[in-house]
Order: sequence, then structure tokens, then C-alpha cells
Amino acid sequence: LMARPPSSSSPPQLLLLLLALLLATAAAEQQVPLVLWSSSRDLWVPLENAHEGHITTDGQLASYLDPVLEKGPRNVLLFLQEKLSIEDFTTYGGVFGSKQNSAFSNLENALELAPSSLILPSVDWYAASTLTSYLMEKLGLKLSDTLPALLLPSLPYTTSSGLMALKEVLTGNDEVIGQVMNTLRAEGVPYTAILTAVRPSRVIGDLSMVSGGLGRHLLGEHEDFKPEPPPSPPLPPVSYNDTEPRILFWAQNFTVAYNNELRDLTALTFGNPALNLSSSSWNSSFAQLAMTYENVFGPLLTIKLILNNRLYPVSARNWFTMDHLEIHVNNSVVVFNSSHITAPSIYSFHCEYVSTERSKNSLLVALPSSSAWHVTFQDFQIQAFNLSSGNFSYASDCASFFSPGIWMGLVSSLIMLFIFTYGLHMILHLKTMDRFDDHKGSTLSVPLTE
Repeated sequence: LMARPPSSSSPPQLLLLLLALLLATAAAEQQVPLVLWSSSRDLWVPLENAHEGHITTDGQLASYLDPVLEKGPRNVLLFLQEKLSIEDFTTYGGVFGSKQNSAFSNLENALELAPSSLILPSVDWYAASTLTSYLMEKLGLKLSDTLPALLLPSLPYTTSSGLMALKEVLTGNDEVIGQVMNTLRAEGVPYTAILTAVRPSRVIGDLSMVSGGLGRHLLGEHEDFKPEPPPSPPLPPVSYNDTEPRILFWAQNFTVAYNNELRDLTALTFGNPALNLSSSSWNSSFAQLAMTYENVFGPLLTIKLILNNRLYPVSARNWFTMDHLEIHVNNSVVVFNSSHITAPSIYSFHCEYVSTERSKNSLLVALPSSSAWHVTFQDFQIQAFNLSSGNFSYASDCASFFSPGIWMGLVSSLIMLFIFTYGLHMILHLKTMDRFDDHKGSTLSVPLTE
């Protein structure tokens, strides 16, 4: 954490805050930076006891904002970007104080001209994502010197893999900030501005340098630093509940194809509170998870996962089996046999691919054998019995211990071992000659018999 101290602060205090920021590395991936600046003075005091890896929580963020909203300007600008991380500043900011290559020149200028500012390098992303609703409770919507107002300029973020394309988008966002700030300064409207994001854009790494003074220059780093973007946070599983969670189902990717039309149902299934599960049912021996979608391959598409829980005397334990996967659409039903999806009932079942395609093990077999429908789950996991506090239990994986690669390695090793053993046996049984021809004596002769 760092705050911009008043201009009368001593250099040692600035140095201490710089060192604190240099040591601030995030311990997880779910933090975003938050920058505040205002046209009023002395809204934030220099932060004390800042330590490495500190993450600002929602309560701490409210403690910074409440005094500002009470005694500071009532016009608040929230520049909310879809994704932003501290690495965006270190990668695309001015290196070693050079603003010519900076994608944040207007932001740096605004911080330099602002009488007071505050920079929080690591804020819990949940606290930042709820910032809009928090400010809406505090402020109104009319722009004036006395009445409260909240302006929400939305800043995009590209997912392009090209670094120049990303820098151009960040530069465009910075231009929006510059235009808004120039308008407010020209009109003489007092303000408090906030820049943050809904979620981080990349894995947070080490901070190697802070360029310039606090609040005057953002973080700078070598231009050849190219951090890899992090994977998106996983979506929550589908959960069917009656009095408590009964069925859990999750997949990283879920696609359904009919003839040549492919539909990705991942976003419509996982993390979607509007998903229709009304046709689902559960008891201790039978479970049915029915997911209904509107306007997918027709007015209504219903996909049912049918599971049974049975006691097997041989193993003296209960096992669950997903007997069928059914597709209901346009008053027709397509059934896939999925009896290979099985696990002890106290476990969940997991498989890298559950699909109708032969290249992905064909755990789903159409009945009859040919069908125009194809279903693929990637990183599939399901559990319908003995849920532990609404979470998946230990996963029984579909991959056997002796995979084809392991068998190939074992067979090749045995063949090589046999060749080595045979060669060693032949070497150990070599015999040298025990009689030789003496050139001083009579020659050896072998009589030939007729």
C-alpha cells in the first residue's frame, strides 16, 4: 500500500514508501490495483506499517473511501476497466521515467497535478468488483458543486495476443481519462477519481522497479518483460438442491453438436443462476439432473444425466453409475449409453474427456449406434451421492494406472532386458582353445579314413 504524502514530507518517508511498494508482491492471482486522486488536499495521510504482500480487503477499502465521501468532493468518477493488473503498468508504463513510451501518460499527469492521491497496488478483486454498488449507496446522480454525483466511464480490455494491440487499447483508455479530466478542470468542477478493474488481467509477478516519485510515475520495468496471462477463473459447478446440495456437475468445456451446427453451452450451464433445473430429481438410489435451455436447437433443449446408486456384494460397497445421457428436443429423445462413468458412491467421478467421439475414448455411446448428435465434456466431474458440505469428494479418475504409454515403456524395457541378459550369458560362456600347433614339433595330422 502507498499513499501520496503532502509536499512537505521528508525524503526518508518517500524512500520508505518506495521500498514498501518494491517489496509488494501478490501472493495470489485475484488482486487488482486501485488508484485514487482528488482535486482536494489532504484527503489521505501517508500509510504506515505497509508490509510485503498486503492485500486490501473490502473493509479496509471502505475505511479509505468513507472519509473522502464525507469531507471530499461529492462528484466521484469511477473508471472501471474490465481487467487490469499491476503488470499492465510495469509492462506498458514509462520505463525509467520516460513518458514517451508510456500507455498511461494522461493518468501519470493527472496524479502529478492532483493535490492528493492514493495508490493501492493489491486490492481484493471482490472488493473492487462491488465498488459500484458501494458508491451508488453513498451518492446521487446529478453533476454539480454540492449535490453528489457518480460517473461511470467504462474502459474496455482486449484479449488479443498481440502486445501492441493491448498497448493501443490501454493508450485509448488513457485518452478517455485525459479527456474527462480536462473537461472537469476546464469547468472547475471538484472531483474524486478512482481507477480499478473488475478482475485481474494476468498472474501477478515480481515488481522490479518503481519509476519516479510516488503518485508522479507509475511502475516501470524492462521492455522485454512479457508476462503470461493467467487462465480465467473457473466457473462454479451446477448444483441441484432440495433441502441441501444433492447433485454437483462441472466441466471446463461443454459443447453439443447437431449435424454441422456446434453450440458451446459452457457459459449457459456453469455459473448461470438462471439455468432451469426444475425437472431434476434425487433420492438415495436414483438421481436425475435435467438442464433446460431456451432457443438452443429449437424452442427448448433438455439434457438429462441419469445416475443410479447400487450395492455390489462382491466389493461390499455402493457404486454409482451414470446409466444414460438423454437429449430432449422438438418432441424427440436421443439416448447415449454412459455406463462406463462409474465410481464408488462416496467419491466423485472425473475424466479428462467424456464424449461421443472415438478420438476422446467414446464414453458416450449413441443408442442406436449412429446419431447426428454429438456431445463433448472436457474435464468432466460429477457426483450425485454422499456430497461433503456441498463440495466434490475425492475424485475417481477414468484414466487407468497402466496407460498405453506405461505399457509401451514396460514392454520395451523387458525386450531390452532380455537382449542384455542373453548377451551377458553368451559372454560368460565363451571358452578359449586349450591346444595349439607347435611349429618346432611334428605337425598335427588328422588321418582320413576311407
